[in-house]
Amino acid sequence: MGKRRPMEISDYFKVEERETMRRVVVESPFAGDVKLNTWYARAALADSLRRGEAPIASHLLYTQPGVLDDTDPAERNHGIRAGFRWGELADAVVVYTDLGVSSGMKTGIAYYRMYCDMTAPIEYRSLGEGMVTGLRRGDENATS
Repeated sequence: MGKRRPMEISDYFKVEERETMRRVVVESPFAGDVKLNTWYARAALADSLRRGEAPIASHLLYTQPGVLDDTDPAERNHGIRAGFRWGELADAVVVYTDLGVSSGMKTGIAYYRMYCDMTAPIEYRSLGEGMVTGLRRGDENATS
């Protein structure tokens, strides 16, 4: 067998792919039913990736164990502000609405509308009732 060559950065993207992959902020609920909302946010990320986007859901990233404590108001505020800073670089904000629009999501939407010079509109999406029903039943496979 031949020796595999190391991956080069150019192996990951063709120039045209890099130019068309939108950076999107994913807005979805987190507080409340954290288990359900975490599964839902993961499904939203997967949906965005399948659409060829480069999504970030800071509420999933910053609330992992050992990062920030979402139940501590100061840490929660810090995480929200950090997510907003990354969001300022986004091409779009995508709001996943199947579980409703939480107060945290409303804050994010208002922030992006008021303070970011975004040319793309804020988009609203649904994963569909079947996905949400599976998640509510506790079917982790509903996200795939």
